[in-house]
Amino acid sequence: MIDVIEYPSANAAVYLDLLPPATAHHLAGLSKELSGVKTLHINSTAYGGGVAEILHSLTPLSNALGVQTQRVVMTPQDVRFFDVTKRIHNMLQGAEGRLSDAELAIYYGCLDDIAAEIEQSDLNADIWYCHDPQLLPLGVRLNGRQAGARIWIVHIDLTHPNPWLLDELLPLTGAYDAMICSLQSYVPAGLPDGLDVFIAPPAIDPLTAKNDAMSPDAAAVITAALGIDAARPLVTQISRFDVWKDPWGVIDAFRMARQSHPGLQLALLGLSQADDDPEGAQVVQSVREYAAGDPDIYLYFSPDGLPASNDEIVNALQTHSQVIVQKSTREGFGLTVSEGMWKAKPVIGGNVGGIRLQIVDGESGYLVNSADEAGQRLSALLANPDLRHKMGQAAQERVRQNFLIPRLLDDYWQAGVQAHAHALAHAPPK
Repeated sequence: MIDVIEYPSANAAVYLDLLPPATAHHLAGLSKELSGVKTLHINSTAYGGGVAEILHSLTPLSNALGVQTQRVVMTPQDVRFFDVTKRIHNMLQGAEGRLSDAELAIYYGCLDDIAAEIEQSDLNADIWYCHDPQLLPLGVRLNGRQAGARIWIVHIDLTHPNPWLLDELLPLTGAYDAMICSLQSYVPAGLPDGLDVFIAPPAIDPLTAKNDAMSPDAAAVITAALGIDAARPLVTQISRFDVWKDPWGVIDAFRMARQSHPGLQLALLGLSQADDDPEGAQVVQSVREYAAGDPDIYLYFSPDGLPASNDEIVNALQTHSQVIVQKSTREGFGLTVSEGMWKAKPVIGGNVGGIRLQIVDGESGYLVNSADEAGQRLSALLANPDLRHKMGQAAQERVRQNFLIPRLLDDYWQAGVQAHAHALAHAPPK
């Protein structure tokens, strides 16, 4: 099933005012180059996870800047599809194993069904942006009225992929005019000749309820309504409950830091579980058991009965916390890092993937390789308010310069201009 997501108009000027002038000027120039070109983004989940959040902001901003843009969500009728693609996600980040013939049949069969539905629909575009492995096979299936430039965007850490799966999937990229990765180190070897590759680190929307400025008093009210003692120090990790986010290691680091800071509390917030992540409930249960009823560890994974919207709760906890943690062991990018930095908070992040790009170690936060190291850094930051303030200010400015949503749109448009030209040059004669 395919659904077109409708959005109200955005105020582009408010976004552009937050940017470095050179970025704003370049974005305006690209919008003129793409005047009259229709673009379409398609992904596999309407909400939950960084890709959905990015597209929720990027689509209306693109339209506000004068480039006609649609967002489409595909939902295969076979619920096993997301079990298979979750395995694909894990294997592309290094998990061992092979997909069975039955799993491959589910994967490709569901994309055949989606392609057939698209062919019967009114959807068309000059540039198709297909996001992540869930959509990868669609490139070879877009024909007829759906023909146009095709760009595959992969948001996953591909530094140590499962070699069997990479051999299975890489040939599919030959149907695309361009590929976008979050980091240069994620670009896999063995891509087809002639495939243009662009680097576009993800970014946050500074004007959403999650990231807009929230007063300390308002943040404290929401924090207290969650059952947390707002008068005691708090450290928070915002992540869906996923094995790669290492919530167990966060608990270990918290317990170490609490030895020197007895009043410390920990919040693990995973409210926005993505539709395409069927493992979440299992991880939640494991983390609950690991917390072992500790009254200073708060787990939030269901929106029922909470005192504010999910985005407001994220904002409140990040604003109220002394330190933010994102102790991932694999991370394509990790938007929650930039979200915490935008709140002018030091972030302790796993020394992996896109977290390395965001945090300048020792300047805007710390990069760590173990729970022990995270606990030591956490203890030091809690003991030094001046250091927290200095790092927090540096963190916020780094996000403003590098990781706001208009810059990401600029990157996507640059890829789109080149891919569109490539598609036109190689189009069969009419």
